Amino acid sequence: MNRDAISRIFRDPPKLYTRRTCLRRMMKSDSYDMFEYARREEVTRYLLWDPHESETYTYKYLTYLQSRYRAGDFYDWAVVMRDTYKMIGTCGFTRFSVESNSAEVGYVLNPDFWGMGIAPEVVSRVIDFGFCELGLHRIEAKYMVGNDRSRRVMEKVGMTFEGVNRESMHVKGKYVSVGVCAILRSEYNKMNRDFA
Repeated sequence: MNRDAISRIFRDPPKLYTRRTCLRRMMKSDSYDMFEYARREEVTRYLLWDPHESETYTYKYLTYLQSRYRAGDFYDWAVVMRDTYKMIGTCGFTRFSVESNSAEVGYVLNPDFWGMGIAPEVVSRVIDFGFCELGLHRIEAKYMVGNDRSRRVMEKVGMTFEGVNRESMHVKGKYVSVGVCAILRSEYNKMNRDFA
């Protein structure tokens, strides 16, 4: 998979479905639903960004993302509940390494939907897309040490804990250690054969 092919796909990302959700392009009309969770401290505690200060800020952010989609350099989906059409978070790829045929996956979910198994459901679907549609060799995810909930999601989808990069990032005025989990295509294929 080369950079041009990835850009073509994500200029108009395909809809992906799980049992309970639809993953689709983020839209400006998602601002109310996104602000509902993006303003909350417990959501951003282990993320690189601060809580959104207003729905206007969220709307401007979503407006900006439309240009990123058009450029083909934004790889994230809105997570939308199929029964209510409510946007409850995001999931997608935070970066690609074309040279290594790998990617990093990331996700954020409204706390009102934590503990329901939705995060593993959508992350599994994005991993499926990465291996089956994009032909990736490796998919990894990172979490700030202390965010045990996020690490559990990674392990539930078949990722293996690979270690901690000690104080490897400076975030919000302090150094944080970052854990890494990953899954290889061979492991994904074996896991799917075992459950077939």
